Amino acid sequence: MRSLVASIRARQASGLLPVIAEIKPRSPKEGDLLAGRDPRELALAYAALPVAGISVVTEPHDFGGSVEMLRRVRDVTELPILRKDFPQTEADLEETREAGADAILLIVKMLEVERLVALHRAALDLGLETLVEVHDPGELAVLREHGIRPSLIGINNRDIAIGETDAGDVGRTESFAARLPGGVPRLSESAITGPDDARRARDAGADAVLVGTAILRAADPAAMIRSLVEVGSAAAPGGRP
Repeated sequence: MRSLVASIRARQASGLLPVIAEIKPRSPKEGDLLAGRDPRELALAYAALPVAGISVVTEPHDFGGSVEMLRRVRDVTELPILRKDFPQTEADLEETREAGADAILLIVKMLEVERLVALHRAALDLGLETLVEVHDPGELAVLREHGIRPSLIGINNRDIAIGETDAGDVGRTESFAARLPGGVPRLSESAITGPDDARRARDAGADAVLVGTAILRAADPAAMIRSLVEVGSAAAPGGRP
């Protein structure tokens, strides 16, 4: 299995801001995002740039994804792949590994605590890295109280419970990124509209950013990705490196 954690750390060591570039067919807020493009061609374009990994949204109903799309992306790249969906069972995790993903998203808000604990343990047992996502500072208590040590931890700047249709922005990352557990990569997810937002997230303590809509809606997606990674990994004075 490829390691998204190792890829993020390698991009940081080279002075780049680690960017996880997303492939997402549509969103409840923004509508169609692929605009007829082949996900495989997008993956090849991403892989030609210094991204840390690729996020593939496989949720079918609201976001238009599929596990088959994940398989097709895996066929054309060796970059680490994060599967974004709403897994509920150990069978979902086995499907994730079989399809070629290296990491799985687990959202605190969308899972009962017992399910979160069980799925996190099962994912690690299968060799999957875990990106555990929080939206509110209070959700961090769940991790502490139940001994959940994720491979990566992320702040979703928007509320997934309402399909990320709210007007959240990177200010949410700024509000509590410093309170995330140390020693694991910290991600800022959603509402990253360009390099200025990426810089704010980095200076607040994020090690990496996960960006979908801004890349997919850009007139030149490759130029958008380059502008993000060139933000660099060294925080401004007063920030967290």
